[in-house]
Amino acid sequence: MNDTSQNAQDTASKAEEPTAGGVANGAKPADDSTAAGNADPKAGDVSLESQLNVAQAKANEYLEGWQRARADFVNYKKRADKERDDAYQNGVIDTFRKLLPVVDDFDRAVANVPPEMANTDVIKGFVLIHRKLLGLLESAGVKVLNPVGEPFNPAFHEAIGHDESSNVPSGHISTVLQKGYVYGDKVLRPALVRIAA
Repeated sequence: MNDTSQNAQDTASKAEEPTAGGVANGAKPADDSTAAGNADPKAGDVSLESQLNVAQAKANEYLEGWQRARADFVNYKKRADKERDDAYQNGVIDTFRKLLPVVDDFDRAVANVPPEMANTDVIKGFVLIHRKLLGLLESAGVKVLNPVGEPFNPAFHEAIGHDESSNVPSGHISTVLQKGYVYGDKVLRPALVRIAA
């Protein structure tokens, strides 16, 4: 190889090598701000602001969704508690209604005991059971309606006839044929009555 061709190759390779500034000979140096991607500093701020606004909007949306879900759960819990209480009350009322005929049988049995048998142990036992049953109902909140002499109230009394009575004012109850019972504000059974004419 001759010296002239060797010198030409050396010159070409030097032209391709970068200089201390990082740019090849004959090339234009790059703008630092363009290389970093910050050609317009305001554009970067707008981008960050828009990202922040989007993030805040999503956070508000998630917060509102969580608050709605929490309110729905609280409402569901209240509704479930009320339904459970109503079911309990209905079960109690149904049980008391089923016991009332038994109480009526005890009432009739005790009222019709012959005087000569009143002091026997068997009758005393029945009377004691009757008292216990009435005490149990009373302690549970069941009240007896025995409204002789009271004004007739169709919410608590069921009239099945009229009596001519001088002892009771007209429109008042003269005779109770079957006691009534109430539990709180619920009528378990209205009292069967006759009204003074």
